[in-house]
Amino acid sequence: MTPAVLWVVLMTAGISLGQSPVDSSSNLELISAEFSLADGPAWDGGWAMYIPDVKGQKLHRYVPKTRTMQVLMPNAGRISASFFSHGRLYVSDNGNSRIARLQGKKLVAVFEHEKDAKQAIRPNDLVVDKHGGIYYTLSRQGQVNYIAPGVQDSKIVVEGIKTPNGIILSPDGKTLYISSFAPKKIWAYPIKDEAGPNGPKGASVIVGEGREFAAMDDGDAKGADGMAMDRAGNVYCAGAQHVWIWNPSGKLIGKIETPTRPINCTFGDPDMRSLYIACFGGLYKQRMIISGRAPHPTDQKDERKSRANRPSTEIPKNIEAHLDVVYAQYGDRKLLADIFVPRDKPGPLPTIVVVHGGGWLNGDKTKFRALALGLAAKGYVTAAIEYRLAGEAKFPAGIQDCNAAVRFLRANGKAFKVDPKRIGAVGGSAGGHLVGLMATGFALKELQGPGGHAYQSSKLQAAVVMAGPMQMTTGWVAERSRNQPNKSNAYKWLGKSIDHAPDLYKLAAPYQHITWESPPILFLVGELDKPQRNQPMRDKLKSIGVWTDLMFYKDGKHGCWNRLPWFTDMVRDMDAFFKVQLK
Repeated sequence: MTPAVLWVVLMTAGISLGQSPVDSSSNLELISAEFSLADGPAWDGGWAMYIPDVKGQKLHRYVPKTRTMQVLMPNAGRISASFFSHGRLYVSDNGNSRIARLQGKKLVAVFEHEKDAKQAIRPNDLVVDKHGGIYYTLSRQGQVNYIAPGVQDSKIVVEGIKTPNGIILSPDGKTLYISSFAPKKIWAYPIKDEAGPNGPKGASVIVGEGREFAAMDDGDAKGADGMAMDRAGNVYCAGAQHVWIWNPSGKLIGKIETPTRPINCTFGDPDMRSLYIACFGGLYKQRMIISGRAPHPTDQKDERKSRANRPSTEIPKNIEAHLDVVYAQYGDRKLLADIFVPRDKPGPLPTIVVVHGGGWLNGDKTKFRALALGLAAKGYVTAAIEYRLAGEAKFPAGIQDCNAAVRFLRANGKAFKVDPKRIGAVGGSAGGHLVGLMATGFALKELQGPGGHAYQSSKLQAAVVMAGPMQMTTGWVAERSRNQPNKSNAYKWLGKSIDHAPDLYKLAAPYQHITWESPPILFLVGELDKPQRNQPMRDKLKSIGVWTDLMFYKDGKHGCWNRLPWFTDMVRDMDAFFKVQLK
């Protein structure tokens, strides 16, 4: 690689901690002004946004695809905030002194405080952790309470904080951020112990001593209100006139001015790149370059008709779930994995890294939760990983993250029953491309990065590619970067067209790095998803004696690996392949 190309690689891979995550090419958009007072919204992880109208005592639902707003509950009461997680909508039912969840079109109490006319206990804002536990603020009492999963009790975990209002958790769940409304300060509290299956006995949490994280210096007007968090760990808080944004170190990196005072905010839309802001004047939307985090999917049986063709994300009792495990770190940026370990099998076990798709621009590790669980049920340790997307960091950041995940698993084998000598990977679409590049480019230093555990190898023993492009210097990927850069995901990910950075596209192409040391690669693809796309890759692998094969699935379209009945057949075929190659 020439020095000039290496310079491009290094420049495009980094993330600037001072960079604003606001998409400057997009203006703030009014969604609806038909609220008496819109408050804490919540995205359901799929197609809809819930918005409480605290003064109008209604619960609205907005569908971005059709741009339709409906009143879901006309008599919802004074809901001051909502949060969607584990397949459920939770709300702070301020008027009824309780935390509740939506069941059909009714609110069911999770925990209800005793009502005292002298000093009403009124929950303000809330956040749900990865185990399903609920933190919520009590502004009058200067407290934060916690409801452990499966426990009908509420315990004080933070007290002595002045007018606590908004509340949010860091992506890894280790830091609790709380806004103090009147003094306009943000406080950060370490979570020392967690509830949930891997936490301490007693089904509670231990919150450490808080520290001042940031303060709003915009005059005398009060207003540190509702909060949000993006996937990079940047902290958002509604202020008197703006939504303020700080990086994980507490450095102010941006503000979003709103026409009227903002009250709360959350990320939404299918790509999670829209920040929805509830204001005194209604609901607004601002497009961002860094996306929010998708909600954790339900870990119970999902009876919704809309999920009938989706594979289950229910976590079986014989699978131990380690959610949001930090597997790599670049400065303040932590990369997370959901690791699933069979309880009933002694280690070390063959292990599979699961890499989601999304065109290098979008997506989240939770989208492949079902696949990770399906393979874990076959006896593998699985790790569904996130990686840095194009809006946050250009190529080769994403592939460096994938390789760092393999090194992490090798370095921490005993903790998760990982056999370091038997690690494979599977990915779909852009994730398939990354798995192909993991398989063939493991010896290239430019693709490794400083994510940690550099003494370990990132070499795979087997790989499954589902509809991922293997050639980047020729074919439709290259042509679109040249002729339609505005529509080219590769252009957005690599930062240039094939004509301006041919060596960069070559570095990103799995086809270019095939050697006799490449592991066996199985290609899986739907019948209607161009099964011929990777024929040159397979021909080259076979020509040098590397095992490869293609399996296609009748009537399957792009993404069929996340749909029934194809999902079942594809997991079966992956299992048959990995049983041989990771034996």
